[in-house]
Amino acid sequence: MNILYNVSFRQLQIFVSIAQSHTFAQAAEKMCLSQPALSSAIKKMESQLGGVLFSRTTRKVELSPEGRQFLPVAERLISDWQEAFSDLYNLFSLGRGKLSIAAMPSFAAGLLPGILQQFKTEFPNIKLSVTDVVMESVIKDVKAGRAEIGFSFEHEQMEGLQFHPILTDNFIAVLPANHPLCEHQILSWSQIATYPFVAMNKGSAIRRWIDSFMEMNNLALNIVVEASQLATLGQFVKHDLGVSVVPALCQEQMLSKDLVCLNIHQSGLSKRVGIIRQTNGNLSSVASSFWQWAVNNISYPN
Repeated sequence: MNILYNVSFRQLQIFVSIAQSHTFAQAAEKMCLSQPALSSAIKKMESQLGGVLFSRTTRKVELSPEGRQFLPVAERLISDWQEAFSDLYNLFSLGRGKLSIAAMPSFAAGLLPGILQQFKTEFPNIKLSVTDVVMESVIKDVKAGRAEIGFSFEHEQMEGLQFHPILTDNFIAVLPANHPLCEHQILSWSQIATYPFVAMNKGSAIRRWIDSFMEMNNLALNIVVEASQLATLGQFVKHDLGVSVVPALCQEQMLSKDLVCLNIHQSGLSKRVGIIRQTNGNLSSVASSFWQWAVNNISYPN
């Protein structure tokens, strides 16, 4: 096996060229080599392999039986070699490649499709893999390298991550369609606190942010039911279990459930949303270019 490793790619090219040309003269011209250099390369290859690849006559060169058997193998090796380096070049030049993205469901269903459409317009051959998971999982996936790029709220647990803001989300009130508060165009936190409240569970950042805000303002919520997903929270509100407060990113999702979304007067509860990546991780060329493209092109008015 070690003998085969001594055969160079150039020798394979010369072998295939001679086999296809049937003469040393044509092969030498094609390879931009002198005939003595071409002949020397083949003799060295035959010596390395321990057998004759060609039978030579005064008029043309014919493949030996072993040479005929080896020709398709050599052609495939050359093709695989060229394809491998072409693929690598395309990766570096963004001609091809795959990008893994993790995003919060509200962002994945709302703003992300438009972002990816813009990116694909400039880089049409890039394949995209998007995972929509809760914010905490977005952060974990990026930290673990399961996703190179993430879209998330700015979070307390951002060690080892770089965060670039693209918008500020002001939380909104969500009500059943027949709720008395629907008569108002804008609500206050004190109004919201007087009604049964549907909350995210205590393990979520959204619940922690709301609890902290209410405590700072000496208000208390009458929590009657908790949910682990914003989609489930919306269903609970729809069935009149209570009112709720969610990020404005979720507005389309809530409206699709026939709920009423209202702004909160001087809300005071807002969080930045942005793109994240590992601070010290080596991004692929595709991910690195997407990050730079996103930083330069994605921004939304607050």
